[in-house]
Amino acid sequence: MIEHYSFGSIIINGKKYSQDVIISGIKVKSWWRATSHEVSINDLDPIFEEKPKLIIFGSGAVGAMKVLSETEEYLERQGVKFLISKTGEAVKEFNQRLSERGVVGAFHLTC
Repeated sequence: MIEHYSFGSIIINGKKYSQDVIISGIKVKSWWRATSHEVSINDLDPIFEEKPKLIIFGSGAVGAMKVLSETEEYLERQGVKFLISKTGEAVKEFNQRLSERGVVGAFHLTC
């Protein structure tokens, strides 16, 4: 469960992270992208390791991170649903869906 998010940090199950993260169940890992404020198809590899049915993208405090249109189209072709919202809103959505199977969160923590 995500306990707290503020610009540049997130607390998950009592541990504070200051880098972008991917969360699947109780598993948390750092998320590096080729371009900090874009999500390309190649950036999905560590997310797809978690076999998502739904990806909740947290696009940053003000929504600066963009999921590229070709990435959205790829997800649709793969049959993976996704939601994109500012990280504060995405955290709430993720926590509400935490018990659902196949939900993966991918959160940009800064802008």
